[in-house]
Amino acid sequence: MKGASRTRPARAARVAVTDLESLRSEVIAGLMDSTPHLPCKLFYDQRGAELFDAITRTEAYYPTRVETGILERAKLEIGERLGPHAYVVELGSGSGRKTTILLDALEQPAGYTPIDVSQEQLFRFAARLRRSRPQLQVRPLCADYTQPFELPPRPPRAERTLCFFPGSTIGNFEPLDALRFLRSLRALCGRNGALLIGVDLKKDRATLEHAYNDPEGITAAFNLNILAHINRKLSADFELSAFRHHAMYNDCAGRIEMRLMVTRDQLVTIPRTTRPDARIRLLAGQSIVTEHSYKYDTQEFECLAMTAGFQREQLWTDSERQFAVFLFKDKD
Repeated sequence: MKGASRTRPARAARVAVTDLESLRSEVIAGLMDSTPHLPCKLFYDQRGAELFDAITRTEAYYPTRVETGILERAKLEIGERLGPHAYVVELGSGSGRKTTILLDALEQPAGYTPIDVSQEQLFRFAARLRRSRPQLQVRPLCADYTQPFELPPRPPRAERTLCFFPGSTIGNFEPLDALRFLRSLRALCGRNGALLIGVDLKKDRATLEHAYNDPEGITAAFNLNILAHINRKLSADFELSAFRHHAMYNDCAGRIEMRLMVTRDQLVTIPRTTRPDARIRLLAGQSIVTEHSYKYDTQEFECLAMTAGFQREQLWTDSERQFAVFLFKDKD
């Protein structure tokens, strides 16, 4: 960082991540659907955040390692293209390893707001960042960024808002939802804004399936933890031993499909406060979809972003074209 002025750290902004009854209804409706599914935001309680961080360190899971390398190699050009006094808003900040690369690249960033659903990890990271960068105004926001939220006031000296969305999390959205979300990011960036986003690229089935079925079994534990989280949060009674992790690449849809396979019949109870408890029968051989992770080629994703109102400023990839980092700016 170059010569940023010292500011008093703002208090962490706090919002309700999700109303408990709304979440309960969402879980019940998903499980009773003709294709049973669960919202992938429920992966990220404290334990889930720790497990995902462990996944990113496995040899099989290439996206974090490759994207980090791209950012390291491109950081000087990123800084030049964005200029000084950018206000950085990061969606899904996680442990923040990539954040430090970006902040190092920027000249006198005007401020930084990380947004994440995992409150414990979010505030630990914000506190660590404040200690290492006392000149930077850090204002974390605990929120589900797929739902409406309100940012803290933009710092007065900010010359542009930069949305940072690494990790190919955009792949977890169904295509029409991805378009809607990109449009919401364009509105968040505002005039003269920019988007720096990581995108996992299409590649051979073996590499993709290996990444989501690591030999250490960490992804399997991460997948099962979604049920443990529901048990804790909603007082449900899923028997975790009756489920098995399964991830496969659907070539026609261009996506990894992560599921929990039901290995024996069970009746799951989810208590409700104002209505009778929900009782959901799951039969051996059924599966619950926990995540779709879409993969793109570079032209596909650029067209999607252009439809949302962005224009490509730059594209960086690794030598094997496994992953891409795009810099988009407002088309207007």
